[in-house]
Amino acid sequence: MTDPSEALGRAIRERRATIAIVGLGYVGLPLALASARAGFRVIGFDVNPDRVARINAGEPVIALLDTDAMRAALESGRFRATGDTARLAEADAILICVPTPLTRQREPDLSYIRATAADIARTLRPGQLVVLESTTWPGTTQEVLKPILEATGLISGTDFFLAYSPEREDPGNAVHTLAATPKVVGGDGAAARDLADLLYGQIVARTVPVSSTATAEAVKLTENIFRAVNIALVNELKTVYDAMGIDVWEVIGAAATKPFGFMPFHPGPGLGGHCIPIDPFYLTWKAREFDVPTRFIELAGEVNRHMPHYVVERLARALDQRFGRALRGTPILLVGMAYKRNVDDVRESPALKLMELLEERGADVAYHDPLVPEIPPTREYPHLAGRRSVPLDAEILARSAATLIVTDHDTVDYGLIVAHAPLVVDTRNACGRAGHAGETIVL
Repeated sequence: MTDPSEALGRAIRERRATIAIVGLGYVGLPLALASARAGFRVIGFDVNPDRVARINAGEPVIALLDTDAMRAALESGRFRATGDTARLAEADAILICVPTPLTRQREPDLSYIRATAADIARTLRPGQLVVLESTTWPGTTQEVLKPILEATGLISGTDFFLAYSPEREDPGNAVHTLAATPKVVGGDGAAARDLADLLYGQIVARTVPVSSTATAEAVKLTENIFRAVNIALVNELKTVYDAMGIDVWEVIGAAATKPFGFMPFHPGPGLGGHCIPIDPFYLTWKAREFDVPTRFIELAGEVNRHMPHYVVERLARALDQRFGRALRGTPILLVGMAYKRNVDDVRESPALKLMELLEERGADVAYHDPLVPEIPPTREYPHLAGRRSVPLDAEILARSAATLIVTDHDTVDYGLIVAHAPLVVDTRNACGRAGHAGETIVL
């Protein structure tokens, strides 16, 4: 009788394997295109029928995604999107790229992983490889995903193969693309690890096998906690240096000239995106099970969550000092709604929190974002959904008492802002980098 792992390994090496990717967002869709480009047949799954239809029509659904590459994959017949989870039976390898948010109590929400696992279990067959890519706490693959799949009667490592490989997607990064970024791989046993390593080795330039799925899960959390802690540090330094009249951006720029022992991180109005504001709390939650304190990580989260409040206070102080005006009844223009430059993703964006805080204090808030024409529904800010971006022109800038730069998209005309806005508060040093600092207040 043929060994399932040997048959699957041959299919992967010969590019005959069919890959299913569950979740066609910022992680799953680029992975689907990279897999198709490597020569595999790819079926993409998404619960949003409108998104599926737009993808299959070759329409752009993510800012900066190579739409031509998506259309080429569709035209070649190697890629197609669907919402029919029964088609998971066609796949030899199933890669799970679904969200892992937090609940309102800031605890891990694994509902998307559990629902996907249930979908896979309905059609699971011997010889399939299942890989979780979603960021989560160490132990999720073994403690949550594996039992759901093994409830079918099939055994991991014998009938099917289970692995974890954390996504390392950086939306908008043209240098460190998915294919150029090393892929960490851990398996439920050596056979699963080797199969996942073989699969990703056909898609990316380099793989990094590790000893277990829990180790691979911990790698992803460590990467993002490292960033969260260092961002919290520079955010705290910003508040200290601001009180001293010292430009933190100048300090960081000069410190970065040291060729060793220093890595520049930059302050901002708060954290956003699907990773850094969320991932540290997956570890702090799991650490409670082992009665281990995570004070350092929790303090970093506290500092970063406070930044929107700090920005609003500084803006209010600037309005009072410059014009003798309070926030109540004052028109404020936010520039940038996305969580980072040059993307259209608003998940966990500090701009949403800033808009809410300003409006709670009575400000009349509008926003401009060339990549976010309308605020989509979000779990935390459903009341802001449907708000539309206004044009960025001299008239709107002049009638806004203050313009608050939250996201530093490259396509924004910062010279126009400085020339016509009565007051500019820049949380990203965007005007300074563009050579238009003028009278800008840089936070």
